[in-house]
Amino acid sequence: MGLMLGSRPPHKAGGIAGNISGLSTRWVSLLCIASFCLGVVVVNRFWTVPDSVDSENNVMSLGKYRARDIYPAINCDKKLGAPETGNILSQVSKSHDIIMTLDKTISSLEMQLAAARAAKAEDEAKSKDTKLGNDSSNNRPKVFFVMGIITAFSSRKRRDSIRDTWMPQGQNLKKLEKEKGIIIRFVIGHSATPGGVLDRAIDAEEAQHKDFLRLNHVEGYHELSSKTQIYFSTAAAKWEADFYVKVDDDVHVNLGILGSLLSRHQSKPRVYIGCMKSGPVLAQKGVKYHEPEYWKFGEEGNKYFRHATGQIYAISKDLATYVSVNRHILHRYANEDVSLGSWFIGLDVEHIDERSLCCGTPPDCGWKAQAGNHCAASFDWSCSGICKSVERMEDIHQRCGEGEGAIWHSSA
Repeated sequence: MGLMLGSRPPHKAGGIAGNISGLSTRWVSLLCIASFCLGVVVVNRFWTVPDSVDSENNVMSLGKYRARDIYPAINCDKKLGAPETGNILSQVSKSHDIIMTLDKTISSLEMQLAAARAAKAEDEAKSKDTKLGNDSSNNRPKVFFVMGIITAFSSRKRRDSIRDTWMPQGQNLKKLEKEKGIIIRFVIGHSATPGGVLDRAIDAEEAQHKDFLRLNHVEGYHELSSKTQIYFSTAAAKWEADFYVKVDDDVHVNLGILGSLLSRHQSKPRVYIGCMKSGPVLAQKGVKYHEPEYWKFGEEGNKYFRHATGQIYAISKDLATYVSVNRHILHRYANEDVSLGSWFIGLDVEHIDERSLCCGTPPDCGWKAQAGNHCAASFDWSCSGICKSVERMEDIHQRCGEGEGAIWHSSA
């Protein structure tokens, strides 16, 4: 009895394995089906993630496509082709040429307008006492060239020496203007006291010879640059000439040769004709031709730019008009010939070095005449004109002149 109460029932062999092996085939099948269903559920749940990613990718692709429509893609690595660059440069060049042409046209019109205004102002000043309906004075006579002989109050004998030699007088002077279109005038301003004895003397001389061009200018040796500027402005307002010539009253001129020389350059728009030089800039005070503004020309010992010597030179109509239009802003140096050269140095001007305008006095001009190289003008470099011109002008005219009547048979 005791034995039965204290003992345990005996265990069967195989343990858990035996239990598992004891499972029926039906339970194994159910377990497999359950596992399959669980797998399907899990797979279906996580399969929707790629779909959402694709949708986002589609949206992003659509956005990029629309962005390309709005902002076309530019390949920065690709350089512009040569034909496109050349085409752009060609268009820029053409535009520049058009602008330059318009600029030149405007400048030309401005010069013509200024000349017309100057001519009108002078005509109005001279016709204050005439009837308003008289328009004949508003038209400038068209001539070949105007020659202004720069003179002073004290130079009456010099003027007479010229009248007695190479400058026609009286009816011949009028004939020269009418037949050849050549105007010759002595150029002078007025004294510091207008109406004084000096001015009255010029008035009397003008009444006798009628060969003066009076300027609105106060005479003075140190005012030659200003006088030259006013001469060109006044002459351009009074006459429409192909050329305007400036000459000193101690120079011998052969008018026929000068006219032939100028006629060779009539087709050129902007010419500056004379004996070109480039002398030293004189900085020392007290010497002749001292240049107070010497420092503008560089270091001491430098030379001026090329310019025509002041005894005689000629400029074409466009340049005279340019001087007239800009007379209030053109700088004047101490020396008149330097001033004129400075006004043209930055312009598109043809400088013509004409050596027949600076022949020496006899025997130089005589030898050249015998060789067939007649001189248009003669003077002495040592005197910046003919030394003792009053006493020598007649002799020079006889030995170096072109002959009486040459001007009437010249090609001018």
